[in-house]
Amino acid sequence: MRLFPRSLFGRLILVLLTGLILAQLVSAFVLLRDRGQALYRSVQTDVITRTVGIVRLLGSISSQERERLVPLLSTDDMRVTLATAPAPKPQRGADVEAAAQLVQAQIARHLPQHTRVEVSFRRARIPEAAPAMHHPHMMGRGMAGPWAYMHGLHAMGDVFHIQVELEDRTWVRFERQVPESLFGWPYRLLITLGILLVSVVALSLLAVRWSVGPLRTLRRAAETLGKDIHREPLAVEGPVEVADTAKAFNTMQQRLKNYIEDRARILAAVSHDLKTPLTRMRLRSDLLEDEELRVKIQTDLDDMESMVRATLDFMRGTETKEPSQPLDLTALLESIQSNMREAGGDIELTGRLEKPIQGKPLALKRCITNLLDNAVRYGERADITVEDTGQHVVISVSDDGPGIPEQSLERVFDPFFRLEASRSQYTGGTGLGLGIARNIARAHGGDLVLENRPQGGLTATLLLPR
Repeated sequence: MRLFPRSLFGRLILVLLTGLILAQLVSAFVLLRDRGQALYRSVQTDVITRTVGIVRLLGSISSQERERLVPLLSTDDMRVTLATAPAPKPQRGADVEAAAQLVQAQIARHLPQHTRVEVSFRRARIPEAAPAMHHPHMMGRGMAGPWAYMHGLHAMGDVFHIQVELEDRTWVRFERQVPESLFGWPYRLLITLGILLVSVVALSLLAVRWSVGPLRTLRRAAETLGKDIHREPLAVEGPVEVADTAKAFNTMQQRLKNYIEDRARILAAVSHDLKTPLTRMRLRSDLLEDEELRVKIQTDLDDMESMVRATLDFMRGTETKEPSQPLDLTALLESIQSNMREAGGDIELTGRLEKPIQGKPLALKRCITNLLDNAVRYGERADITVEDTGQHVVISVSDDGPGIPEQSLERVFDPFFRLEASRSQYTGGTGLGLGIARNIARAHGGDLVLENRPQGGLTATLLLPR
């Protein structure tokens, strides 16, 4: 399984999503931690202010009045009681003790000098040596545990236990419960971050798709250009970079078109200029009285015309005004098979196509005929197999001949390259048939490859796109 996408669109999406999610997670962590610490400091300040105020009030009245007033000072989140001696302080870790000393100093600063103050934290929620989420008291409180641990409350607790000695040696005890909301998730903040993340991701997907779209258009144009040099130019529109790329592509297409048209005109002129002297030589050879010499000269002229015609066909390659159209390839193969059988060729056809393909009938007929001519010439018979893979049409032409050395399987496509010694005891043509066939295949967006058969012979595989 490939984890890293192969397409540019997939890679951009992966990078953007990874960066956005990581950035949002870090931002959420920082915001939640700062928010929690700010809330806790606010609670701590409120505890100190209320404690100092109550201590000053109780210190200014008689003991009888204190007994009547203390119950009235207790609230849902803070309980106030009186005692004759301080309660023992629980043994806590160094971090908890440091936090208690800090609160204790802040309270003592607002009270008369030498006032005894003792502060401790009781951990109803958070264990001392493990994250809050694992504490049994946290069960049933949703996500309070990890939230409390996130903003640093593991260094304190959720109950402030404060004891202050009055001038008459009476101790006032305060137990302040930290609000439950402090330990809960800030859902509004999380929803806001979530909406922001989804919005940015959606906009990023849209931007990436919009940016990659011109590349898809350029790819389709390049594929079409290989099949039809006369295709419509790309629209020069969009951002500057896209418009410049489309303009450069259109310029390239026009130059290729001009080059091909110039070459076609030169080839037509060469063809005409070569045929004229050959015709004159043939006429003059007819005037020769020496029959044997006349036959030799005319044979040479036939060879020259054949070579000129084959060379021009190869140089012309796929240049043809023939339009591409839906083509019944099975009917074309059956027609070629029938024609070659009438000429004495042993041709067998296996398989058929149910759907037509897009192609140039005359060019494909010439390509397949060249392959069959080679197969019959060197293997005395040919087997044609047709297969439709959904993406390609595969036409295989096999023979029972001597095959081709592995090192020469590609060289036989070179102009005028022949393997007479290994393929036949007589001349094997001009050596241009396979090159022309491959040119036609590639002009259709396909290819032509050769492969030796294990049981002997050669297989030419023609691939044509759907």
